[in-house]
Amino acid sequence: MSFIENLISNTIRADVRDIGGYHVPDASGYIKLDAMENPYELPEHLRAELGRRLAAAMLNRYPVASYATLKAKVCQQLGVPAGYDVLLGNGSDELISIMAMACARQDRRAVMMAPVPAFVMFARSAQFAGMDFVGVPLRADFTLDRAAMLAAIAEHRPALLFLAYPNNPTGNLYDADDMLAIIAAMGENGIVVVDEAYGPFAQHSFMGRLPACPNLVVMRTLSKLGLAGIRLGYMSAAPALLEQFEKVRPPYNVNVLTQTAAEFALDHIAVLNEQAAVLRAARGELAASLAALPGVEVFPSAANFLLIRVPDSDEVCAKLHARKVLVRNMSKMHGVLTNCIRVTVSTPEENSVFFDVVKASLA
Repeated sequence: MSFIENLISNTIRADVRDIGGYHVPDASGYIKLDAMENPYELPEHLRAELGRRLAAAMLNRYPVASYATLKAKVCQQLGVPAGYDVLLGNGSDELISIMAMACARQDRRAVMMAPVPAFVMFARSAQFAGMDFVGVPLRADFTLDRAAMLAAIAEHRPALLFLAYPNNPTGNLYDADDMLAIIAAMGENGIVVVDEAYGPFAQHSFMGRLPACPNLVVMRTLSKLGLAGIRLGYMSAAPALLEQFEKVRPPYNVNVLTQTAAEFALDHIAVLNEQAAVLRAARGELAASLAALPGVEVFPSAANFLLIRVPDSDEVCAKLHARKVLVRNMSKMHGVLTNCIRVTVSTPEENSVFFDVVKASLA
């Protein structure tokens, strides 16, 4: 082996060497329906004002380490219970890593758990932090297998358990009573994280349950609301628990441009909420149109994307790619997703292009 190959072999963990990186395809020239982004920009007059705010940001100084102003706006505008604070992260990805690092143990292998299929960063973050990841399969209809989850909790005693609400990639909301049973079963031995990344499209939340559930963390992001480019996530929990995660958070992890843009956007949150309402309506329209196609199964969604099953997902995705439309072929992710495609709900024009290609592929 070469010097660099020996160096890597001698220094980099074997499990890291054996996996691939998180691949993000080049979307240049494509209709991008693979990443659950809000397709709408801020109105022109708000973009102009935001530009002035960003120009005035002090790039030569570190951010104010407490992020007090931004955190206050998040709490006021986004429904955080009185007396509760938030921890900010560079997207939800960093928050997941912070929690994994805080819960990974040096005396024994700690366990992270989630129903699967689920957001891939749960398992990757567990691995990188040195935790074991245990996935508990969903039922064929994507609902929680409550008995299997409770049995897995009893067997593995996870330190962290993630429940995406609604779930990615399936789009459905889990039964709230099942989730409460899981939170109760974890008790004082484990933390349950409810990931509400798609909350603006679900209009259901566990945030209000924080005071009644001391082992609950609610995590959200501004990405799906329309601010994917600024990479800002936040989470709330019992103050004493949040304080422990704060010890792991890197100082200055949110940059001044993100802070400025987020504060501005929260001052105009009504615009983003209106865009979310438009996308919720478009979701219903696109779902109804797709469901009328022969051989297409559309699964219920409370997110800004749809999961559909087609006769041959490889063929449909190839035809979409040829028309410069990016979606996600989920077929190889998990057995329950055979021939499934995940597509972002977008503008009427982009939804129409997607629908026309799917319809033509079935002819």
